[in-house]
Amino acid sequence: MGKQLFGTDGVRGVPGEHPLDDKTLYAIGRALAAHLRATDATPRVLIGMDTRESGPHIAQRLAEGLMDGGALPFSAGVITTPGVACVVRENNFSAGIVVSASHNPFTDNGVKLIARTGMKFPDETEADIEQALLAGRDTWENAAGAFGLGLQASPEFDQGYIEYLRSRVMIGASLAGMKIVLDCANGAASELGPALFRSLGAEVTAIHNSPNGRNINDGCGSLHPEQLQEAVVKAGAALGAAFDGDADRALFVSAAGGVVNGDGTMLAMARYMKSAGTLKGKAVVGTTMANLGLEKALAKDGLTLTRTPVGDRYVLEEMLRSGANIGGEQSGHVIFLDDSTTGDGLLTALKIACLVALRGPLHAQIADLKIFPQTIVNVRVRSKPPLNTLPDVSAALADAERALAGNGRVNVRYSGTEQLARVMVEAEREEDVTQWSQVLASALRSSLGA
Repeated sequence: MGKQLFGTDGVRGVPGEHPLDDKTLYAIGRALAAHLRATDATPRVLIGMDTRESGPHIAQRLAEGLMDGGALPFSAGVITTPGVACVVRENNFSAGIVVSASHNPFTDNGVKLIARTGMKFPDETEADIEQALLAGRDTWENAAGAFGLGLQASPEFDQGYIEYLRSRVMIGASLAGMKIVLDCANGAASELGPALFRSLGAEVTAIHNSPNGRNINDGCGSLHPEQLQEAVVKAGAALGAAFDGDADRALFVSAAGGVVNGDGTMLAMARYMKSAGTLKGKAVVGTTMANLGLEKALAKDGLTLTRTPVGDRYVLEEMLRSGANIGGEQSGHVIFLDDSTTGDGLLTALKIACLVALRGPLHAQIADLKIFPQTIVNVRVRSKPPLNTLPDVSAALADAERALAGNGRVNVRYSGTEQLARVMVEAEREEDVTQWSQVLASALRSSLGA
């Protein structure tokens, strides 16, 4: 049975509305507790959140469900998503819950479930939890004995996470005196990011690090690096890093002011890891959205790019299957499997800062990376049937693939969190990108347009 509530990155919605209404949040907590109690008599669950004003209320409802289901909730307060994953993994929690909508505006929020391993639960487990919560949602509505539970955050979890990151500094690298600018997106990294890099001796300039509950991702962070570019150049900094709301991703600005996304990050790190003898499998795992330029640049170094469907869970699954130890997405969500089981913006920023300390400016390390023109067009759709059941869309796809054979790529997929179809076209010539993205978007609108 397909999942109704859980998408590729947990449950998303508008606070107060289904599926983030009080009844469903309580049911999520209680169903998770029931799942955990099948193998753990008294499960311990860590709850963390980003800086959205709706976070504390959502965390409270989840905690009440956990308590009534026989689990013990603990609060890390405001912490990054990978921070929760790290603390869960390193401190033997039964599971973790993150209250966050990542890069979305403050008006949205979400619930992400993290297994004991620090990884997301498998699709099958999320489906089982979802079935249980939907079946019990109405029955449990008036059964909440834990309402009024005081959920108090403990600072020890933040401290433990920072210490773990400090232990990941690359051999021979020193950040002492390095000028770094951090755009914290007014999110979960607002305190943790500057604290981490200052503790390692870097000279940190922090921007967008004053969250008020409503300014998370608002014209800042990894989706809006323009102000970071200006700040890096003005400060004469060696590096700039921009996080998203829950800091599971990071984009970079080089000393020259250019933006480096996840493709550039993976290329630079893969080259270093190969030279250091730590790269496993001679492969980097990316998604269908990774730029063709990355694939060609890796090939020059004797490395391959393995592509997966979009979504960090699919990247991780392929890494575990193949033995690769670096993978990620263009968005800046990069997984260093020797260090962490999830993408971690602060860890990625730490790795890149170490790389700059060891090898010099980031842009110089990837100067040969040719970025093929690429566009992504979002089409709002009323439903999400299999694309091969839509004759007009199938025909347009076939035409585009024939026209771009050897010189470009096309990918059409549905969003896992929104009622959208995403059209990606990449080609050597900008005019081909424009033409075929319009053709495909038009076919989708005529077939499914909302």
